[in-house]
Amino acid sequence: MICKLLLVDDHSLIRAGVRALVSDIPGYAVVGEASDGNQLLEMVRCLDPDIVLLDLSMRDTGGLEALGRLQAARMRSKVLILSMHTDPDMIMQALEMGAHGYLLKDTTAVELEQALDALRGNERYLSPAIAHTVINQALIRVQGNKPAADDNHKLTARQLEILRLIVRGKSTREIANGLGLSVKTVETHRSQIMKRLQIFDVAGLVLFAVRERIISLDD
Repeated sequence: MICKLLLVDDHSLIRAGVRALVSDIPGYAVVGEASDGNQLLEMVRCLDPDIVLLDLSMRDTGGLEALGRLQAARMRSKVLILSMHTDPDMIMQALEMGAHGYLLKDTTAVELEQALDALRGNERYLSPAIAHTVINQALIRVQGNKPAADDNHKLTARQLEILRLIVRGKSTREIANGLGLSVKTVETHRSQIMKRLQIFDVAGLVLFAVRERIISLDD
C-alpha cells in the first residue's frame, strides 16, 4: 500500500526537491502540496495523507501554528517537521506540540527514507544531527532537580540500553543491528518502555532520560 505524503513549504524549489527525492523511495507518493499553513487543514481533510512534511518558517501561518491547528482538529496524519532550524526551544516546542519527527532540510535521501519508514511504522524519528541539541535543552529544563533513584526507572538493563539509543535518534533497525537483536524484539522493548513510563513521544523520553541521569551530553 502506498503511503500518502503532503508537502507544506512556502518555497516551491524545496517542494520540488523533496518531491524528487520521494519519487525514488518505493512505497511513497506525494499527493499534494501547500505553500502556507492556512491551506493545511483543508488539504488534510480532502487528501487524508498518512504523513505531512511540514516546514516551520512560512509566510502568514507558520509551521508551529499550523501544527497546533492540526493537533486540535485531531487529524490522523502524522507530522514530520522538515526544517532548517536547529534552535533547541523550537525543536522541543514542535515535539511537545505533537510532531512525530524532526528532520533537517540538509538531510540525505537515505535519512529521509529512514524518517518516513519510522513514522509509517508508528515510531518517532529525531535526526541524529540534532539529538545532542535536544538533550542539551532537556538538561537545561531539569537543571537543579534532584536525581531520582535508579529503582524509579522501572526498566530492565536491556530496556535502559535501548532507551539510550532511542533518545540518541537511532531507528529500530539500527538498534537491532547494533545489539544483535531482531527488529521485532526491539519493537517489543520500545512498546514496553513507553507503557511502563507512560511516555509516548520523543521529547518526553528525552526529558525522562536526562532527569533520571540515564543519558548525558558526554554519554
